[in-house]
Amino acid sequence: MKKTIKKKATKKIVAKKKLPVKVVSKSKKSSWLGLLSIGNIIAFIAVLIVNYLAVSLPLGGMTTWALADLYPNLFTPAGLTFSIWGVIYLWLFVFVIWQAVDFYKKQSTGITKKIWIWFLLSCAANIWRMFARQYQYVLLSIIIMLVFLGILIVIANKIQLGKKLGSLWNKYLVQVPFSIYLWRISVATIANASAVLVHYEWNMFGLSDIFRTNLVIIIATIITIRSLKKTNNIIFALVVIRAFIGIILKRIDVDPVYATNILWTLGACIAIITAGIGRKFEGWKNN
Repeated sequence: MKKTIKKKATKKIVAKKKLPVKVVSKSKKSSWLGLLSIGNIIAFIAVLIVNYLAVSLPLGGMTTWALADLYPNLFTPAGLTFSIWGVIYLWLFVFVIWQAVDFYKKQSTGITKKIWIWFLLSCAANIWRMFARQYQYVLLSIIIMLVFLGILIVIANKIQLGKKLGSLWNKYLVQVPFSIYLWRISVATIANASAVLVHYEWNMFGLSDIFRTNLVIIIATIITIRSLKKTNNIIFALVVIRAFIGIILKRIDVDPVYATNILWTLGACIAIITAGIGRKFEGWKNN
C-alpha cells in the first residue's frame, strides 16, 4: 500500500513540473500572433501608401487608367470600375483593425490565427504588383498577379469563404471584404494576361480577339456559377456582374458595332449569374 501511495505522489509532482512549460509555450505563441495582428495593420497601411503614390505621383509616370489604355483589349472594363478599389480597401482597413481588436478580446474568434501569415504575404504581393505594373514590367506583373491570386485562394480556404458565414462579424468583416478582394484580383489577373498577349503580339494560334474574349467571359461565368453552387458567396458573383457591366460600358463607348457578339455574350452571362444569385440569396441571409 505504501509503495502505491508513493508512486501516485511521484506522478503528481511530475505533472506539476510539466505544467509551467506548457504555459510558457502558449505565451510565446500568443505574443507572436499579437505581433502578427499589429503587423497586418502596418503592412496594409503600406499597401494604401503605395496605391496612393501610384495615382498621385504617379509611379512610373503614368496613371492606372492610362496604363489600361496602353494595352487595349476587349476584356478591359470602363475606367469607373476601378473605383471599386476604394470600397475594397476601406473594407479591408476595417478588417485589419477588427482582427487586432479581436485578438486581444477574451472571447476571440481566432481570425488572426486562422489566416496566419497569409494576409501579410498578400500585402507584399499587392505592393510588388503595383510597382511591376506602374513601371511596365509586363511579364513580371502577371507572375506576381498569379502569386497574389494564389495567396488569396489560400486565405479563402482558411476562412471557408462563402461556406461558413457564422456571426455578423464574420459575415461582414471577413467574408464580404475577402469575397470582393478575391474576385477583383481574379478579374485583374485576366485583364493582365490579356495585356501580356497584346504586349507580345501573340494571337493565340490565330484566334480572333472577339472569340478569345467570349471564351474568357464564358469561363469566368462557369467559375462563378460553380462557386455559387458550392457556397452562398453571392458577393463574389456580384463583383463579376459589376466587372461585366464595366466591359459593356467600355465596348459601347469605343466601338459597339465591332463588339456586338461580346455584348450579347456578356448580357446572357449576367442573366445566368443573376438567376444563380436569386437562388442563393436565401442561403446567404439564413447563414
